[in-house]
This record gives sequence, structure tokens and C-alpha cells, in this order.
Amino acid sequence: MPPPVVTVLLPARNAERTVARAVESLLEGTLREIRVLAVDDGSTDGTRAVLDGLAARDARVELLEGSGRGLVAALNLALAHATSPYVARMDADDEALPRRLEASVAALEADPGLGGVGTGVEMFREDQPVSPSMRDYAAWLNGLTTPERLYRERFVESPICHPSVCLRREAVVAAGGWEHGDFPEDYDLWLKLIHRGHGMHNLPEVLMRWRDSTERLTRTDPRYAHKRFIWVKARYLARSREVAGRPLTVWGTGPGGLTLTRFLLAEGARVERFIDVHPRKVGTRIHGIPVDAPESLGAPPEDTHLIAAVGVRGIRDEIRTALTALGWVEGEHFTCAA
Repeated sequence: MPPPVVTVLLPARNAERTVARAVESLLEGTLREIRVLAVDDGSTDGTRAVLDGLAARDARVELLEGSGRGLVAALNLALAHATSPYVARMDADDEALPRRLEASVAALEADPGLGGVGTGVEMFREDQPVSPSMRDYAAWLNGLTTPERLYRERFVESPICHPSVCLRREAVVAAGGWEHGDFPEDYDLWLKLIHRGHGMHNLPEVLMRWRDSTERLTRTDPRYAHKRFIWVKARYLARSREVAGRPLTVWGTGPGGLTLTRFLLAEGARVERFIDVHPRKVGTRIHGIPVDAPESLGAPPEDTHLIAAVGVRGIRDEIRTALTALGWVEGEHFTCAA
């Protein structure tokens, strides 16, 4: 076989019902020079037998023993065995469309400044309709089709679907791979790569069918709780070129805004005031920080940065519109983080 152009890292645990189709969708793709490193992460069902059968039929599939140590350990195990210039992710219950790997590799080869690309995604469920919130999230992801757009939105939510990503292997290795901790490992890696100067974006074409289910780790594992996403945001926001060393204004004193503020303060950031529209909050202090009304904002500041942290649907665009009307420039004078 020719050497692989891309190695797919595919951890699997108790996925005997879906893993065959996940692997087959990769093998049927238009890019043939691939290697699929399937990690059986301590399965107690028939997953191992399914993977053994796939490996026996196609030499591009190799099986690694993950010993049930979890997703991050399984990913780093597979990464350590990869030798190709690119590594891609795949979950054991998703389906890649034929051009997924070919288009991803082509994008990375065309732009050396990219550390990785995701693809457009189609959410699906077999038991019930996909929830409106997940449909909205997929639509938001599918709009992040340039490095500039994704960079601007990187603190709103995790901006790439993890199982759709294809990464430059040397960039991931240099960043230390996936980091284990009490936080979402994928969002942490995207922000780390961006912080290290790598561009990222999603391909405009829908090339991944992304399963939504009640068993997803994002719904069952405390590492993916909303509070832990906010902690990751604060970790990189505080050291970003927009924010580092500057006094901050936080727009939003709801639960999300206050949690973000607490984490920012723990990272050494200086939050000097809040902005809020609630009449009972304006003129008060929260944790010793004064709360002002939006009307107090004037011309773009020279020495401070505003973080918009209101999680109510639709408010982000209203804040952008209001600040832009005052002459504020996103990325220079303010950053959206919700």
C-alpha cells in the first residue's frame, strides 16, 4: 500500500451497532491513501469483533488496545502511532460522506497557515427529531467558513465539530496533543492551536453526518458541562492578544457573565465594570464591580476591551449592532464570548 496521507483516529467503546458503518464510510471515500487507527477502549460488547473483521478485510484498518482509559488517552495513543502528515478524527457512531477526507486534505495543502479544518455537518437522530438548539448550533458551525470568521467567533462556542476535523499532525504534536482534565478536550485544543498562531475554519460543504443522541459524552460527562466550557474560554481569553493586560468591561451579569468574570479574575484579568440593561442592577455593584447601563458607552475606548457575555438567543447580534453603531470594531474594541 502507498503511505497514508491522512490517519483517522477513531476511539470506540461499546459501539458494535454503529462502528462498522463509521469505518466503512471512511474506506469508501474518494481519498484512498488513508489509515484508520481504531482504538477499542475497553468495550464489553462485540465492538472488538467488529473491528477485527474490518481489519481482516481491509489492510488500511488497524486495531489498537485502549484498555478503557478514556477518550483523551485513546486519541493520544492513536496520535503516537500516526506517521502521516495529517490526522483526522472520527467517532464510532457518525458517518463520513465520500469527499470528506479528500476535501479536508486539499484545503490544508492549499494553505500552510491552517492548523486544521472541520467540515459542514448534518445532524441526525434515529429515534426523534434533532433538537432546535442542536440544529442552531450546527447552522452556526456551518457558517464559520473562513479563518477570520472562526477566529472572531472562537469564544462563543466550540467552533469545530470534533469528529469532522482534519489536523496538521505536526501542529497537534507540538501542542501536546489532546489534554486530559476537567474540561472539554476538543475546545481546549482548538483554542490552543489558534493561540499558537494556526488558522482554522470549516469547509462550506456538508461532509459529515453527525449523530445526536442521549448517550453523547457532551450530555453525560461532567467535563462537557457549560461551566467547564466557560472555564476554557476564560483560560484563553485572558491570554489572548485582544485582552491580555488590558482592563475589561463585561456586558452581562447573568449566570454566564458572572461565571466568566469569576474565571477571568482567577486568570489574573482586571474586570473594572459591568454593562447590563436590568434597571435593578444598573447603579449597583456586583462583587465590588460597578454596573452601568449601555447608554454609558460612548466612543471606542483606547485602553480597555469589552467582552459581550449575554447568552440569551439573538442578543449577541444586537450587542454587535449597538457597538458597531458607536464605532467599535470587533476584535479591536470588543469580543463576543456567548
